[in-house]
Amino acid sequence: QVQLVESGGGSVQTGGSLRLSCVVSGHTYRSYSMAWFRQTPGKEREGVAFIRKDGDTNYADSVKGRFTISQDNAKPTMYLQMNNLKPEDTATYYCAFGDSGVEIWGDVQEYHYWGQGTQVTVTS
Repeated sequence: QVQLVESGGGSVQTGGSLRLSCVVSGHTYRSYSMAWFRQTPGKEREGVAFIRKDGDTNYADSVKGRFTISQDNAKPTMYLQMNNLKPEDTATYYCAFGDSGVEIWGDVQEYHYWGQGTQVTVTS
C-alpha cells in the first residue's frame, strides 16, 4: 500500500517562503508521476505543480516563477519550494501519486494515492 506523508506547512507573512515535503513509501512502480494540489474550503482541489520520475515538470500559471517542484528518487521524496508567497496561496496542500501514464496532470482522477494534507497560511 502506497503511503504519502506531507510536512513543512505553516504560517508565513506575504513574501515569505516555505518548503513542503512528501515522503512516499510502499510503492513498487518503476515509473511514476507526482503532483502537489491545494484546496480551500468550498473550492475544488487544484493542481499546483507536477513532476514525473524522469524529471519532466509542469506548473499552474499562478505559481510559475515562485514555486519549484523537485524530487529525490532515492528516498523517494517530493518537495515544493514556495517563494514569494501571497495570501491567495493559503490552502491545504496535498501530495498525489500516480503512474507514468498521467496525461492531464491537474486532474485529480489521474492519481491513485493522496497524502493527508498540510496547511499553508500566508498573512498580509
